[in-house]
Amino acid sequence: MNNDWKDRLGVVFSTNPDFKYTTAQEEEATTLAPGQQRLIVGIDRRNRGGKQVTLVTGFVGTAEDLKELGRALKTKLGVGGSAKDDEITIQGDFRDKVVELLKGMGYNAKRGN
Repeated sequence: MNNDWKDRLGVVFSTNPDFKYTTAQEEEATTLAPGQQRLIVGIDRRNRGGKQVTLVTGFVGTAEDLKELGRALKTKLGVGGSAKDDEITIQGDFRDKVVELLKGMGYNAKRGN
């Protein structure tokens, strides 16, 4: 059973027999080439129980490519972390090492705070 009526809740009824309701599809951003990315590597201490984490922000691309880059960084550094909400979180203060690794991968990375 196709329950597409749930997508149309709140839409006014049309008397036009040729009316076709279309929903707005949100396009996922395509991943830019590494040379076009401008990544900022900073450190964050807020709301983390006193622990420091390295944040990589500014990535433009799909969530899967972000996770793949995060996985590569975590593997090379041998630490934990996550990649979600358009930023990569790496446990610990690894700003200088992350900048070197990203530049080695071809990204435009600079050290933030």
